Amino acid sequence: MVAEEVKNWNFKNSVSELKKEFGDKILVDQPLMKLTTFGTGGNARLLMEVKSAEDLSMIVKVARRLGIPVFMLGGGSNVLIADSGYDGLILKNSIMGMECDGEEIRCGAGEELQKLVDFAADTGLTGLEFATGIWGTVGGAIFGNAGAYGSETGAVVKSAELVDKQGNIRMVTANYLEFSYRSSKLKKSGEFVTRAVFALKTGKRETIRQKIAEIMAKRSVKFPIEKNSAGCFFKNIPDKNSKFGKLSTGKLLEDAGAKDMHFGGAQVFRNHANIIINDGTARSSDIKKLADLLKSKVENKFGIKLQEEVILLGNFEEENV
Repeated sequence: MVAEEVKNWNFKNSVSELKKEFGDKILVDQPLMKLTTFGTGGNARLLMEVKSAEDLSMIVKVARRLGIPVFMLGGGSNVLIADSGYDGLILKNSIMGMECDGEEIRCGAGEELQKLVDFAADTGLTGLEFATGIWGTVGGAIFGNAGAYGSETGAVVKSAELVDKQGNIRMVTANYLEFSYRSSKLKKSGEFVTRAVFALKTGKRETIRQKIAEIMAKRSVKFPIEKNSAGCFFKNIPDKNSKFGKLSTGKLLEDAGAKDMHFGGAQVFRNHANIIINDGTARSSDIKKLADLLKSKVENKFGIKLQEEVILLGNFEEENV
């Protein structure tokens, strides 16, 4: 998936207008590599941290009036930003807060997903254990319907607070979000999630903690915890005959001979062929080129076209010329 196309907009006039409205909250020409788990990418022409739905509503309205492209960045764990950066406004989601009400948890979209998992365990609520070790924020997990071990975020979301492209704030039910495999309606509608309510069930703290520990142990071997990566780069393939109804893309890549592949500073993780890591010297263009080579490998051997799970942000076509 490629994010919103860049539109023509007046940078100088836009900065002036934004500074009038938001002052020093608007940052110019800000590096993004430290805001992503890949640790690559160029600068954002504009950057603003948002801490409430009201903040988000205001900036979205002004950006729309000025014709500025907008992209919401959570934990930066499922995005690859072009080396040329993003010619628009990056909004850093820092809407925090968690509270429990019976078997429901209300959570800010900027919270780390793992903190939500731990909070649920501490309050004796079960249903989120599957998300153990998944990088990123709650908002990102809802946006991409993050999942593992046969469960998905959409299965436990009851409702969500959204800000639409016009800056309107409203509450919607889970049905509105149209969750599907590694996707939601938000990818098409351009709406931003600010808070969500999760419907869970009462469980035993010891049992919940044990499950979390088991999953974390598995992930520590399977995933590059201390490496610059975005987790699985490609979606698994729907297959009703496979475990959890998905054919492992990692297995396809391994069978296609992907584990020894690299390009520049980007290489395939030795323990999981569907994960690309940055050895510390990679550029985003290296990662994109390696991903393209992996796609070709699988298509040539199996006739299957892989789809990116990672969002591509910025102009990669220019960098491949």
